[in-house]
Amino acid sequence: MIMPWLSDRERGWTSIEFTLVGIPMMFILVSTFEVVRGMWTYHTLAYSVKEGTRYASVHGYTCTQAPNTCAVTVAQVVQKVIDSGAGLISDQLNLTLVSNTGSISCRPASTCISPTLDNTVWPQAPGNTAGSPVEIHANYPFQSALSMIRPGAGSANFGLVNFTASSREAVQY
Repeated sequence: MIMPWLSDRERGWTSIEFTLVGIPMMFILVSTFEVVRGMWTYHTLAYSVKEGTRYASVHGYTCTQAPNTCAVTVAQVVQKVIDSGAGLISDQLNLTLVSNTGSISCRPASTCISPTLDNTVWPQAPGNTAGSPVEIHANYPFQSALSMIRPGAGSANFGLVNFTASSREAVQY
């Protein structure tokens, strides 16, 4: 439909204005969702690490003494972190469990849930006495969907951000 009030020189401006405003607005909208997705991933990672540290700190020294049998193992702590991290892929999650008696690296986290580590108590004595610190450090790669917009990226890791989180608590009992 030809609009009679527009001259030949004014026709087509609506399409140009939409192009000039619409494309940046769509990019801002997609970018906002990517920032929200990144923040959700980071907060999920931080929460899961905190829950794993809390689990290890509550099951401390008195849990390993008779008649208690609630000694926490490496596999249980790692499983707690994985279970608390809804949406995190365990094969991309790297964990380091640190106590006074040393550290255990799980790269990726799923490797620490194995028959060889099922009976490994963590933290080990004397690092499991009340007041001893336990720490969990995590690293998780976040790939932004905005990387597909950049032309010519090739094999470059544009949009890849490594999120790190850590939690430290003292053994309670």
